[in-house]
This record gives sequence, structure tokens and C-alpha cells, in this order.
Amino acid sequence: MRKNRGPSRVWAYVRSAPGTYVWLLILFSTTFALHHMSPEFEQHFLLQRSTNIHELSQNPVRVLISSAMWIDDGHWLPYLILFTAFHAPAERWLGTVRWLVVCAAAHVLATLISEGALLKAIQDGMAPHSAVNTLDVGVSYALAGVAGVLTYRIATPWRYAYLATVLVLFAMPLTTGPTFTDLGHFVSVLIGLACYPLVRGRGKAWNPKETLATLRG
Repeated sequence: MRKNRGPSRVWAYVRSAPGTYVWLLILFSTTFALHHMSPEFEQHFLLQRSTNIHELSQNPVRVLISSAMWIDDGHWLPYLILFTAFHAPAERWLGTVRWLVVCAAAHVLATLISEGALLKAIQDGMAPHSAVNTLDVGVSYALAGVAGVLTYRIATPWRYAYLATVLVLFAMPLTTGPTFTDLGHFVSVLIGLACYPLVRGRGKAWNPKETLATLRG
């Protein structure tokens, strides 16, 4: 029986965050598919699913959904770690529906704001017109939004240390040659923080001190 305890606990954890791991399964499948495409076709394929200015002006709903189902770096394993570290705890805490609301809000709003900033830069001559076709797929805006909302999961005073770390991490790129994606990430964190109404009534905040005491005892 002891030999099965580990796998059983893993499976129980996966089942407790179904949205997180279904999304990961989709990313695994799409990444596998990309590995079987030629580089030229892959670029064309991803551009059609990209939330760049051109595609947003033509098929906004389609690309906002499809862009979150693909990653362009071809490395799936880091997302297994990040989803387990951030998305799964958030989904277990908030419930699948509220977690999805945070993910969708961060992904959609940060995309529209960052692409709007890029469009303004193009109109002002600060970015080339070719930037309307910039490749922009991935799940990082939703991940940043969830990292933001998880601030409320941690009890004070550790909450402030976590929040400061997150803000510094996402603000630093804005001080050294920022891109529209850097702006999108920072906006996503702010959107996650703005989702405070969704965390009300979701139980007591996690206290690292209590967890350590339990482990020692």
C-alpha cells in the first residue's frame, strides 16, 4: 500500500486542479505538433494564431483564445513546473471558475493594452509598421495575473515580501529597453491584484510559519 501512496497523492492533486492540468495537456499536445512542423510552416501557423495587431483587427475572439493554447519556444517542461507552482494552487484555492476569470482577465486585458501601446508606438513612428505582424502567442500573461492574485493567499507579513518580489521581477524589464510584452506582463500582475473581490470568502490565508510548525511537530 505504501508504494502506491505517492502516485495516488499526485493523482489526487492533479484532480483537484483540473483546469490547470487540462491546459497543460493541451500545451503538451500543441508543442508536440509544432515539433513536427517545418520552421517556415511553424512561423506561418503561429502567426495566424497570434494576438498581434493585424490578427486582432481581423479575428479578435479566435486569436485571443487560440493564442493561449500554443507556446513558441518549444519547451514544455518549464510550464509543468510553473503551472504546478502557481496555477494549481490558485485553482485549488479559488475554484476553477474564479481561477479561469483571473486567467482570462489577465490574458485578454493585458493583450489589448500592450497591443494598444504598440499600435500607438507605430503611429508615432517609434516602432516599424511591420510590428503589426509580431508573433505573440503564449500563456505568460495569465501566469503573471495568477502570480498577482496569489498575493492574497499569503498571510501578512509574508504577503508584502511576496508582493514586492513579484512587482520588482516584472517591473525591472520596464526600466531596461522595455517591449510591449514586458508591459503586458506588468499589467497582468496589476490585473491579478485587481481581482481581490474574487478571493473574498475563500478561506484563511496561508501562513508559512504555521506550515513549518506543523512539519516540525
